[in-house]
Amino acid sequence: MAGLSADYINPFLMAAKQVLKNMCGVDAEIGKPFLKDAEFTSDSIVIIIGVTGEMRGQVMLGFENPVACDIASKMCMMPITVLDEISTSAICELGNMIMGNTATLFSNNDIGIDITPPTLCTGDVSFSANFTRNICIPIKYGEHTIEFNLSLKEDRK
Repeated sequence: MAGLSADYINPFLMAAKQVLKNMCGVDAEIGKPFLKDAEFTSDSIVIIIGVTGEMRGQVMLGFENPVACDIASKMCMMPITVLDEISTSAICELGNMIMGNTATLFSNNDIGIDITPPTLCTGDVSFSANFTRNICIPIKYGEHTIEFNLSLKEDRK
């Protein structure tokens, strides 16, 4: 799908499920991947983490505000109803942990990637990568969904 095999997609999903379990106590289910324009609405926050090395591009975690508040509440172990500096920092750290674990999984298979610090975006925003298509994989827990977006291209020499 879009030039990225399941062997390259699965480590991202394995890491996401494990981090959500360990940090938030949720058992996430992976939905069916689909191609999607990377567009997000005004009720969303998006964490963008760049990938370089033997793959290049970006990973975007999209949350509707209520989902982001729920995740931040679980991470901070206190109720959060409005995203502020502490709660958005927690959400960014979730992205960091997922991508750090992903990099370790790839390293164990002799695939080297590096990640950038997370960037937080809010509001109506869209992204395009002219070198590859965006693959969206819904990650669901309860009635909540996190959009896991991969806009990556293999860059092995």
